[in-house]
Amino acid sequence: MNLGFYIIMAAQFFSSLADNALLVAAIALLMQADSPTWMTPYLKFFFVVSYVVLAPYVGAFADRLPKGRVMFFSNMVKIVGCVLMLFEVNPLAAYALVGLGAAAYSPAKYGILTEYLPHSKLVIANGWIEGLTVTSIILGTMLGGVLINEQVSHSLLQFDIPHLETGIDTPPEAAICVIVLVYAIAAAFNLYIPSTGVAMKPLPAHPLETLKDFAGCVVSLWKDRLGQISLAVTTLFWGAGATLQFIMIEWSRAALGYGLSLASILQGVCALGIAAGAVFASMRVRLDRAVRVIPLGILMGLMVILMVVVRDVRLAVPLIVLIGGLAGYFVVPMNALLQHRGHHLVGAGRSIAVQNFNENASILMMIAMYSILLGSGVSILWVIAIFGLFVAGTMTLVLWWYVHNRRVRGEEMERLLAFARAEDHK
Repeated sequence: MNLGFYIIMAAQFFSSLADNALLVAAIALLMQADSPTWMTPYLKFFFVVSYVVLAPYVGAFADRLPKGRVMFFSNMVKIVGCVLMLFEVNPLAAYALVGLGAAAYSPAKYGILTEYLPHSKLVIANGWIEGLTVTSIILGTMLGGVLINEQVSHSLLQFDIPHLETGIDTPPEAAICVIVLVYAIAAAFNLYIPSTGVAMKPLPAHPLETLKDFAGCVVSLWKDRLGQISLAVTTLFWGAGATLQFIMIEWSRAALGYGLSLASILQGVCALGIAAGAVFASMRVRLDRAVRVIPLGILMGLMVILMVVVRDVRLAVPLIVLIGGLAGYFVVPMNALLQHRGHHLVGAGRSIAVQNFNENASILMMIAMYSILLGSGVSILWVIAIFGLFVAGTMTLVLWWYVHNRRVRGEEMERLLAFARAEDHK
């Protein structure tokens, strides 16, 4: 891996670091306003709406301009969203704008890998980017928890600019100011991302043409015998992962007696397991063998159910690390396989936009169901049991789907796997 790859990694690290710290600060803003518990998951809901609504356009946009420039503009949009929070705009609305920036950022972030690297390095590169992203989730979530800590926020609020009234008076607002600086560092790295030399694809002349083009990309990936399996797995995984993030906050409060600051650290422990699993998978799993990790998704769902009986942090930590490790190990190869098929079928940026559309539609549905269950008074322990069974059950269906494809379309599947094997050895 050359210097350009590490610049891409650094830009991704700081942007993701700020994203995850901002979620904790935004939750603190809602708590400060005495918002009901069921409203907290809707932060994620509003964040990912842009991924779904704008999916037909952000992929085409990412393929229209150099991806480093797209990433820079996206981080600037995130900064504007942070500033709106400081001006007391509703946190849900301001966080939705940050989500718009993230939606534009994602196709460029992943799409540049397929442009910049040979296919034989895609699993390794995904291990890097997922491992680093999860590391940034760990540190970002912990950073958010530290920044809203009473002692740290008190120190931050002591900073004063002579002759200027900033209006920064609360711990969440002080935290957001620091997060803006982190986004600015990410944007600075974006300016040094090298050009890949890949020809830019023009945008369709009419927005409806863009929508039609995107619909064709969605159909192409879902019809592909390997693409549909990897897309189903990643769609389920990210929906489940986003929901688990909020489940862990409420479970930490109910089972361990933790507040938001300590719960955010526990989220970081889960992310630590994901990072370890991602790195391990990048070293051991070849592209043509990615589908063999699907049973780990079933096991992950069953492990989540064990959270119901855990009341001691000494048991909670290893269990959460194990859940994260299983998640990281099975999602990285499936991401790489999806990028491989998407690049050849519809193009790098468009394939990531299709992936984002499906994954974030899953997040919207699962977050909404989680919020409805909480709002209906269902115990968090029952929610965890339902959630774990759902994940295990849906992953079992995907495994059956793959076995069915091998049985009915064996020759086609062997040809696709052989192609992936050949790409892996280039």
